[in-house]
Formats: sequence, C-alpha cells, structure tokens
Amino acid sequence: MRLFVAVDIDDAIRRAISTFLDSVRGLAPDARWVRPESLHITLKFIGEQQEERLGAVKERLSSITGSSLRIAFRGFGFFPSAKSARVFWLGMESGTELGRLAGEIDRAMESLGIEKEKREYSPHLTLARGEGRSGAPGWRKGDKANKVFLRLQEKLAGMSPPDFGTMTAGEFFLFQSKLQRGGAQYTKLARYELSDNAS
Repeated sequence: MRLFVAVDIDDAIRRAISTFLDSVRGLAPDARWVRPESLHITLKFIGEQQEERLGAVKERLSSITGSSLRIAFRGFGFFPSAKSARVFWLGMESGTELGRLAGEIDRAMESLGIEKEKREYSPHLTLARGEGRSGAPGWRKGDKANKVFLRLQEKLAGMSPPDFGTMTAGEFFLFQSKLQRGGAQYTKLARYELSDNAS
C-alpha cells in the first residue's frame, strides 16, 4: 500500500484554483497538470507499506495532538528555479502550526521505522510538473535550463500574485494512493481530528 498523510482543501478554494488553472494551462501545454480534485496539503509521504502495518500506522497517527490550522493560499513559484523549472507550485501561509504538525507526524512515523524527512517542511501545492517526474523542491541530477514553463512565466510576471482564499483545517487524513493511467487515485483510509483550541 502506498500511503501518505495530508490535509484536504475546502471546496471553495479548490474551485478558485481550478478556475486559475483553466486560465493558464494552455500556456504550458507540455507540462503535466495536476487535476484540481486531487490537490491536497501533504504532511508526510509514508510510501509503500505492507497491509499488515496499516493498523500500527493508524494507531500512531491517532496519538497526534494539534490545534486547528488557518491556511491562506496565495502566490506561486517554480522548483528548483525559474530558469530550470521542473515544478510549478502554489504557496500557502499558516504560521508555524502546519510545520509543527508535519514534524509531529514525521516523528510518530519514525518510531515505526519509516524514514524521517531530510529537509525542512515546505508547504506548497504542486500544480504542474515539467521535465522529470520528481516534485522535490531541491536540485536533482538532470535539472537543466528548459522552456516548458516559459510562456506561463511571462504571463504570470504581469499579474498580481493570486489569492485563492483562507480556510481552517480541523482534521487531517491518512490516504492511500493507487497509481493508475491518467494519474493517481487517492482514497481516505482514516480521519484524525484537530482541536478547536488555537492556543
């Protein structure tokens, strides 16, 4: 089973992002665009696990404590750089709370022998991928100057950074990802509630 932990996105924000994607998708026709219905805020990519380990993963996640999160979706950028763009992403702001939750989940999964994240948590939504399959933000072997996103970058340079709205997340989920033709299919396996107390 291919597993990850994530926060789902409010429908109104998803619709706003979908409208934006409809307006810019044609400017990078060679990129692989993410379907709006599959957008989510990844907190921890767990990866392939044997089905008999699922119970232990769920149990560890149920011990996570945290407050509900206010998340603003605005701005955009390119990984690893604008000139060598491999990923077009949308930014988000949530203070330190989102990173703190991701860190707590990371430590809980490490106790099960799941590899700890090597880089600092950097919340973003991947909107499109250019050359190469990796969505990792850092430089990868083979990254080079390319023009996949050039027309899109020219268009965005003349725009004010879009604001897609703000939401309050009161829960996170354990997802299963099944790779299929046309993109991955995500299924929620478990829901975990966050406290309403923002202190």
